[in-house]
Amino acid sequence: MTANSAGQANRSMRATLAGGDTIVLFGAYDALSAKVIEQSGSPALFVSGFGVVGARYGVPDIGLRSFGDISAAVRDITAAVMIPVLVDADDGYGDVKNVVHTVRGYERIGASAVMIEDQRWPKRCGHMANKAVVPHGEFVAKIRAAAAERIDPETMIFARTDARAVHGLTDALGRAEACLHAGADALFVEAPESVDELKRIGSEFDVPLLANPLPGGVSPVLTPEEYGELGFSIVCYGITPVLTAAGAIRARIEDIQQRRFALADRDMSFGDFKDLVGMAEWEAIDERHRKTGGQPGED
Repeated sequence: MTANSAGQANRSMRATLAGGDTIVLFGAYDALSAKVIEQSGSPALFVSGFGVVGARYGVPDIGLRSFGDISAAVRDITAAVMIPVLVDADDGYGDVKNVVHTVRGYERIGASAVMIEDQRWPKRCGHMANKAVVPHGEFVAKIRAAAAERIDPETMIFARTDARAVHGLTDALGRAEACLHAGADALFVEAPESVDELKRIGSEFDVPLLANPLPGGVSPVLTPEEYGELGFSIVCYGITPVLTAAGAIRARIEDIQQRRFALADRDMSFGDFKDLVGMAEWEAIDERHRKTGGQPGED
């Protein structure tokens, strides 16, 4: 059994996608958000670079944090859940050897899928302006290295191209096709600008395709069912949880500061929170194994 598959039989992204239905992923940004996502019944989750660097470090997703920083959050997340985890690995944080190092690093801490993109470092969030992408051949070499050198062939390699905003859709589709030939298992063509473009992407490829509804972004926001009809098998609400959490915290603080106390019923109850973090299990362990202070052999 390989390093990634040991203890990971219940974490296969391939198995999750094998049913053919469109699945909905939510973006975790820490262990707690990951546990909420898992408890909701979601079949897998996405680790959002945007969410992680914003929540953990309080900075924007513009290349200010890289593998060493983000992997700490990924380790927390994968340790907290038993569902498959797709990790946003940006551009792999360097050349082909860095890409391999990144993919293997994430495999070793429990990721079942890793996404590599073609943005030029420092990267920017997918719907931000002023993006730049690396040359076609450089990106394909990274995907080839990731696919060939991963520890476990079960680990899925997602190829993400941001070339639509830079060179147009035809170039983006060409990059995606080349990545498939290089060994990519799934594709994410970022920031298409119309339903017709989504339809064209969906009709071009017979592999798992990811779409990301982003209110305020450049792409049409559709329902998961509508994306599924267009050929997309994964609908990823990557930054929705962190935006929701930030908005809820701010609203609740203002609610108390302004003495309205109108939002208390939106809080998770203390009991539900203890259930979420597994309090009953730890209390049971304590009860079974608590030291009494007696000497060995004493009743």
